[in-house]
Amino acid sequence: MNLAVFFSAPYRKIARDGLWDNNVVLTQNLALCPLLAVTGTATNGLGMGLATMVVMLASNATVSVCRHLIPPEIRIPIFVLLIAALVTLVDIFLNAWMHELHKVLGLFIPLIVTNCVILGRAEAFASKQPVLPAVWDGLMMGLGFTLVMVVLGAVREISAQGTLFANASVLLGDSFSFLETTIISHYKGFLLTALPPGGFIVLGFMVAVKRMLDNKLSVTHPVASPLPDPILSGENS
Repeated sequence: MNLAVFFSAPYRKIARDGLWDNNVVLTQNLALCPLLAVTGTATNGLGMGLATMVVMLASNATVSVCRHLIPPEIRIPIFVLLIAALVTLVDIFLNAWMHELHKVLGLFIPLIVTNCVILGRAEAFASKQPVLPAVWDGLMMGLGFTLVMVVLGAVREISAQGTLFANASVLLGDSFSFLETTIISHYKGFLLTALPPGGFIVLGFMVAVKRMLDNKLSVTHPVASPLPDPILSGENS
């Protein structure tokens, strides 16, 4: 496979959409339940983000491969069943190999099935595109979600505990021990940011910063009318 294809304009647009322009959380305001529930620390955010990204990538790939075999009338129930099967596999893997993380994330792993982002990308993109663009879209959307989870978890953890990636070696494995850092020694903590209301507040600031940056970019770099996109509009076979 020629890796240069990922630097072409259509694939750059998919990447930009997933990471920034159409970010799952900051733009679409989706998946807020797991986002605010498990991002008490950056470690939890990273674990949940990676699990969601794996499911999104695999579901996009599976739906794209099977798109010509799925009757349009029952495509939504089939997509849900495919996603549920993939989530079950991820849940079993985490329980077997990352049990401590599995205990922390708890019910929110099975609830990935109900994450409307995964079903939405399967319906709006993967079911209409070849495998490679569908996989790239799932990877970029999942990565954008993971980055927001980690940043939100990091801000909440630092302000609440004065640490960063606490217990990473316990939850994710010994290979992640290098992430564990103490930012502020002998810190008493700020309880609000450790609670769900604090998560809403921090998320609100993140959304506001993104919109400010978007406004500045739109003034300094006006967007020209887009050219036809061979992947997003024409290459559906």
